Amino acid sequence: MKWIGERISFLDKKESISFVIYPPKLGRKKGLLITWFLLWLLIGGYVGAQMLKENGDQEYLMLFIFMTFWLYFAIRVFRSMMYLFFGREYIKLDKTTLRIKRSIGAYGQTKQYFIENISKFEMITLKENSFQKVYDDSVWVRGSNRIQFEFFTKRISFGRKLEDQDAKMMFQILTKRIEKYLKSKKKGE
Repeated sequence: MKWIGERISFLDKKESISFVIYPPKLGRKKGLLITWFLLWLLIGGYVGAQMLKENGDQEYLMLFIFMTFWLYFAIRVFRSMMYLFFGREYIKLDKTTLRIKRSIGAYGQTKQYFIENISKFEMITLKENSFQKVYDDSVWVRGSNRIQFEFFTKRISFGRKLEDQDAKMMFQILTKRIEKYLKSKKKGE
């Protein structure tokens, strides 16, 4: 098994290549994220308890709207935490298909794409001082994907929160291998 940077391991065989993308290492930020999430749950519990008291219609409506937004962000941060603590992305390319699996622990679904139907295989680059780059680097989000392609008319992407150089190396390996498999397939026809 070889490594690209600190987060991507890959196994190169003659008939296939497999990548495993691990979540970024957070260190002390992991504790801060857990603390923030627990405090967020406490806030939601307090406001939820206030909804059970007798309130006027406008106060109840305001608390209901607040709890709707609270629940949305609680779910979003919880999903981000699960990915950052237990998530993996598995990418396997063989002579006919590219398989992508995003999993949290053992839970996840593999999606399969035939390589002859893949077009516009490209890297997504973020501008260094852009809002998207700053947002993507923040701890509480799962981050954006760095490699994408078109499968018929649908855009598929993977490589969540990868560093530029790691994404570039992975992209180069994948494109060379796809070209090799497509050439060998054309020769075989």
